Parts: sequence; structure tokens; C-alpha cells
Amino acid sequence: MKTIRIHEFGGPEVMKPEEVERPVPKAGEILVKVYASGVNPADYIVRQGGNELLKPFLKLPLGLGLDAAGEVEEVGSDVTGFKKGDKIYGIPNFLDGTYAEFIAAKANQFALMPRNISFNEAGAIPSCALMAWSGIDLGKVHAGQRVLVHAAAGGIGNLALQFAKSKGAYVIGTASEHNFDFLKQLGADEVIDYKHKDFADLLHNIDVVFDASPVRDEDKRMKMAAALKEGGIFVTVQIANPFSDEFLEVLAKKHAQGKMIRRDLDVAQSLTDIAKLIEEGTVKVVVSKVYPLEKVAEAHLDVETKHVRGKIVLEIRKEN
Repeated sequence: MKTIRIHEFGGPEVMKPEEVERPVPKAGEILVKVYASGVNPADYIVRQGGNELLKPFLKLPLGLGLDAAGEVEEVGSDVTGFKKGDKIYGIPNFLDGTYAEFIAAKANQFALMPRNISFNEAGAIPSCALMAWSGIDLGKVHAGQRVLVHAAAGGIGNLALQFAKSKGAYVIGTASEHNFDFLKQLGADEVIDYKHKDFADLLHNIDVVFDASPVRDEDKRMKMAAALKEGGIFVTVQIANPFSDEFLEVLAKKHAQGKMIRRDLDVAQSLTDIAKLIEEGTVKVVVSKVYPLEKVAEAHLDVETKHVRGKIVLEIRKEN
């Protein structure tokens, strides 16, 4: 089978196609015939050698990719929730990667994909949706709250916006000006240009801030914290970027909490719940561009611009 692996860290050119043996699922695993994989900022971070959090775990050679959508090809022993032919979506075993025609992965990291979308759309969802789901859960978002989603047009942000709206919150999204109409279509009640010189002055009495940006920016982090109301909650996806003492002081003055998204979610249940929202039409899947597997380098360069609307997807094989 064909897969993309790296044997050294560096630019997009280090990603090489290889022919390898098809994996065999172990106990508790399924063999997934992969149709699509999302491309995430974490993919190029790993390709480049990782950040402070990831570096200790990166052992070459390794695969890339955090999302998979496809069909169950085979089930290992002790797997009862799936059968051959089921259309599923989920995440791989840690650092195994999904830029491959087949992957073996833990069954409890997958769920039946939404019935009303394509494999390419389903491949765009898992990792970003789980981070957005975690953030909205950690923020304890509920009806009537004012919620700020920073970088709301991105892969995590657009889903966080929609999840917050599904809870009945009043949602403010930050984005560049050309994404204003896009966010309004997704349900944003207000949209703010994050480059605006009066960014801080436009935000007040925010119950929950969800910083979905992959870009480190202490100034914006401080401004968003200052916008929190007494007892508010600040949640960020930047788990490799610890809260500074100054930032924690701002939170303490407001008796507010700062939280990093967690990775201890029940993945299968979360993906099942997310699938229901998509099937109901409450949440839309946004795919900006689809690349064939052989153009993985172009896909990475696109994601590295940090200005992608929604998600970029690798099409591993054509849907029947």
C-alpha cells in the first residue's frame, strides 16, 4: 500500500511516498480503508521537528496526519462496535499518521461518520472538531452567554463557533475582514477584525473566550483576557504555549479561569454527538480545498499560510 512518511525533519520536500506492508489490526483495533485525511497545522509542525511539547516523542521515520475518514476493512479481536464496510471517521494511533491507503487504529478512536456528507468532508472533521468540542465543554458554554471565538474562520474556530451557537450562546468571532460574511453565514452574531487597532475596546463582558488560533500572540491573549467578565473562563488550543505570570495575574483579578484544551475526551462518543449535529444541519463542514495525495507538499504550503478558511483535505482515494 502507499503511504507518506518522513525520514528527516524539514520542509515539504521531506514527505516521501513509500510502498509498505498493509497493517494488521491488533486486539481492539480496526483496519481502515482511508478515503480522506484532513491537513492540520500540527502536521507541518511535526514535519518540521515539533514544538516543545512534541519533540520528545518524535522518532523517525514517522507518518503524518491526524484525521481519517474511510471504511472498515477488517476488525481485530475484541471489537464489537463495527463491521466491514461501515463508513467511519476518527483519529489514528499516536504519530502513526493518516496519509496512507490503510491504517490500523484503536476502534474507540472512531465513530460512524455523518450520513449526509462525503468522505472528503468527514476527513476534515475529527481532530479540529474534538479540540473545538473540548474547548466549548471546558468553557461550560450555555444559552445566553457571550462567547468570543478568536480565529473563528479556521478549522477549529469555525466549529467552535457553531458548537457554541448550538448551545444557545451569543457568539462573537474574530477574523480578517474577507471572512466576515462567511462567519455570519455560520451564525456569528458579531464579527471583529482581529487586526483592528481598537481590538480590546470592542470587547466587554465576555463569559467565555476560546482562543482557536495556532499563532502565538501574547498581546492578543492579554486583550482577550481583559475582556472577560468577573468569573469568566479563557480556553486555548495552544497547549505548548503556557500562560505567563502576567496573563494569570489578569485572570486572578477577575476571579477568572484559564484552561488548555484536554485530550482525555471520550473520542468515539464525542464524534458520535458531533455527527448528530451535522446530520441535523446544525453544524456545517467547511472544506476550502481538496488535494490528491501526490500533491501533499502543496497542501502543506497552503496550510502554512495560516489563512485557510475551514479545512484543507487530502483525497487518498476517490469515493465510489
